[in-house]
Amino acid sequence: MPSAPPPTLDIVAAIGLGIGGAFGLAGTFVESAELRESFWMIDGVAIVVAATLLTMKYLRQGHDCIAAGFLTFTAGESLLLAGNAAGLQASVPSYVGGIALWSAGLIMISAPKTFPLWVRLTALGAAVLFGVTVGRIVWGAPLLPTSAPLPALGYPFLVLTFAGWIWTLLRPRR
Repeated sequence: MPSAPPPTLDIVAAIGLGIGGAFGLAGTFVESAELRESFWMIDGVAIVVAATLLTMKYLRQGHDCIAAGFLTFTAGESLLLAGNAAGLQASVPSYVGGIALWSAGLIMISAPKTFPLWVRLTALGAAVLFGVTVGRIVWGAPLLPTSAPLPALGYPFLVLTFAGWIWTLLRPRR
């Protein structure tokens, strides 16, 4: 029996995750504030679209915890998007709220055994790193979205998680 191609909205969500991951990482490493803000704007919109589509997909499938996780992730990304144009220092309050919601969303998405173990582990790794970053900022550490090792160490884990979600969306259906 031939395998079915992924539905169109799964492809759109996968493209959004790919664009978000690529532009998000690129924005972290560029020196120009204008270029960084542009990259992060593209990243944020793409991720909001992708996560919203994934919310609907998993809600329709009856995976309420995963759907709620993607919805929470969308709320976090929206906070990041809202603070982006303010510049690095001024964006810290919306950034800390956004990555706190990312952490919660990633945990909710990874709790059920729907995604492969490696995807769930990379998501949990990102959630822990972003959660620690939230705690450090709340307790007074002068961290920016581009600071290293935290929060910068969490971004590769997040992009690996996106890659796993993309792989899950695009693999042939049987």
